[in-house]
Amino acid sequence: MKLAGAKRHILAALLFVGGLVAWWFAGYAGEDRLGEIAVWAVFAMSLDLLVGYTGMVSLGHALFYGIAAYAVAALTQFLTWPPGIAIVAGVALAAVAAALVALIVVRIGGVFFIMITLALGQMGWAYVLRSRGLGGFGGMSGVPQIDLSWLGLQLMNPSDFALFAVVVAGLVYVVLAWLVASPFGHMLVAMHQNEGRARALGLPVLRLKLAVFTIAGTVAGLAGTLDAERTQLVTPDALVWTTSGDVLVMVILGGLGTLAGPVAGAAVWVVLRDWISAWTPYWMLVMGAFFIAIVLFADNGLYGLFRIRRARAAIDDA
Repeated sequence: MKLAGAKRHILAALLFVGGLVAWWFAGYAGEDRLGEIAVWAVFAMSLDLLVGYTGMVSLGHALFYGIAAYAVAALTQFLTWPPGIAIVAGVALAAVAAALVALIVVRIGGVFFIMITLALGQMGWAYVLRSRGLGGFGGMSGVPQIDLSWLGLQLMNPSDFALFAVVVAGLVYVVLAWLVASPFGHMLVAMHQNEGRARALGLPVLRLKLAVFTIAGTVAGLAGTLDAERTQLVTPDALVWTTSGDVLVMVILGGLGTLAGPVAGAAVWVVLRDWISAWTPYWMLVMGAFFIAIVLFADNGLYGLFRIRRARAAIDDA
């Protein structure tokens, strides 16, 4: 267990350093892409906590991402709240929404869990799509950005935002890695491996599910506020089920239950999407084939490839 955790931390450190190196050498477009990757990375880690460590597969995770993003836009524009306070409020609102949804879904498992989370997410999407106050189909633009001039950063500048987002993603990884290494995380893994046995041993299964679902929704809300700050635009696409599907693909592509793997999955997904879509209009077909190949031939996604390469290097050194 400790060895596996060390490998994950090594991969996370490599990704963080790689992000800083990319930020240093990237141009305008590269910096904007790096900021997007960092946002997706936070979102992917939140879903990995839910799927990879508890086995609860959600197709409505974008609900909390979108709720927090719309909260920032609405609070800053309608109530003229400072962006920093609006971000905190948006994340808190996502946490409350996740807790309420958890009260409904934690007693359900399997395909029923997937379908109910999908339905709740689509309900949120349908509401904002038809809400004139929230801009309807066009969403809300002109979201003000938090003032970080005291740190020498201007988030309007893609370079500054990318650096800020990479640091936030790194901090999120540290917090979640500490969480899964704690007794709470060990209980989650035990529950995932055999829920009936965990219940028989006296673990509070329902409370664990409620807690982890709420935490995952809170982190997803943080990702939503970051994206609102990055684009200064919030649209109903933030809540649509395909957004949940995209981030689920990133988690599976990177490696379930690894935290660092989904970060790599987010990076690969965004880079390949931009590169292949510029090359062919059938980019989704190519991406689908790549995803299938990774699932079929790699043990636990990109993290599995990383683990295999490290094992082979250790054998060669011996």
